[in-house]
Amino acid sequence: MKEYEVIWEIFNKCPRNQMRDVFVEEVQIEDPEAYVQKKFEGKDISYEKTVLADGTQVFDILTSQIKQRCSFTEI
Repeated sequence: MKEYEVIWEIFNKCPRNQMRDVFVEEVQIEDPEAYVQKKFEGKDISYEKTVLADGTQVFDILTSQIKQRCSFTEI
């Protein structure tokens, strides 16, 4: 298993409020994509995965018309 720092951002839908909820945790997992699928299990989601030059895996997620982002950086 690999250890990742996970940053989960929930973007605010209000046009005048640019703040977002941000949660940070460390997890030991094999597959970040499976983690995202399990986190939103039972919900209608769509997402796009991007791998940055430093290896960080970023998932831009849309569920219930709310934009979210999970970023996985290996520790």
